[in-house]
Formats: sequence, structure tokens, C-alpha cells
Amino acid sequence: MLKSEARKVFSAKRKTTTAQQRLKWDDLILIQFQGLPLPDIDMLFTYAAMETEVNTDPIVDYLHFRNPAMQVAYPVCEFENYTMQAVLATPDTPFIKNQYGTPEPETEGTSIVPPEAIDLVILPLLCFDKLGYRVGYGKGFYDKFLEQVSDNVVKVGLSYYEPIDKIQDLNEFDVPLDYCITPERMYEF
Repeated sequence: MLKSEARKVFSAKRKTTTAQQRLKWDDLILIQFQGLPLPDIDMLFTYAAMETEVNTDPIVDYLHFRNPAMQVAYPVCEFENYTMQAVLATPDTPFIKNQYGTPEPETEGTSIVPPEAIDLVILPLLCFDKLGYRVGYGKGFYDKFLEQVSDNVVKVGLSYYEPIDKIQDLNEFDVPLDYCITPERMYEF
């Protein structure tokens, strides 16, 4: 399947998924996530979910329980060049929606986290394939960011849907996941 086709198909699927179904799937994804063989996490980089995305809040809470000293950073996008920075956030950090409706932490008075300091990245996606490649929203923000992280970083995708066979139009900038969690199971690549 081509990325453009996958974006259409899975965006449409998301729009027809009810809030009740998403809540159930979020719970099942959390249960699957708890089975990941993760090292201690000092720095987590995750996303603040839009309404139709997998909710990361329960996963962040679980990781804080396992790693009480863990810090959490969220992306702040630069739309001029399709890059992003990891911005440190606390439970008191206010979030605002960017021009695409994605929640981002308010940057005033916050710290930028160097990409190489991140231990775990949780990535949003529309779909993924059986080789661990993901289809995002099409601007390459995460692929550019992942070029800068440590080779030891763990990359985890969260998906409401099972994988497609293969993304046909991969390019040299596409970075595969280490794991993808769905309501049904954990995939390791």
C-alpha cells in the first residue's frame, strides 16, 4: 500500500471509530504495553494525543510508576522546516494546540531536551507495516527527529489497527519502529 492511500484509508477508519471504542482500545493497548521489555527510562519523548489518536496519558502514568524519576518531553513543531524539538513538561505545564490541532507544551520557561538524552520515544502513526515502518501524517517531523537520537533509543508506535503487509514507497529517511502496540498484541521488529 502506498503512504498516500494508507493515510486516506486509516484517517477514514479513525473518523468512524467511536469514543467508547477508543477508550476500550486505549485500555487494551496499556495492558499490551506493560509487557514491553523496557530498561529503566530516565527521559521519555511522547506525544499529547489528538482526539482520534491513542491516548498516551495512561502509558505515561504507568512509566512514571515504574520510573519515579523519569522526565517527560513532548514535541513542539517548527512548521517552516518541518522539524521539532523535545520540550520538557511537568504535570503543571499548559498545553496549547498548534496550527494542525496537535497539543504542544507551552514553551515559555521550559527546557529543550537534547535528542541524544532520550531513552524511549512513543510515536504517533496512522498505520504501520509488518516490517515496523510507520505511516505518519506526511511531513517527516518524526523521521527527521529520529536521525538525532541515540542508537540505543527504544522506538514504540501505538496503533488501534493491525499492520498492513507492506508500505510500498519507503525512502531512505524512514526509520523503523522497535515495537508497535495494538489492542490485540505487541509487535517486535
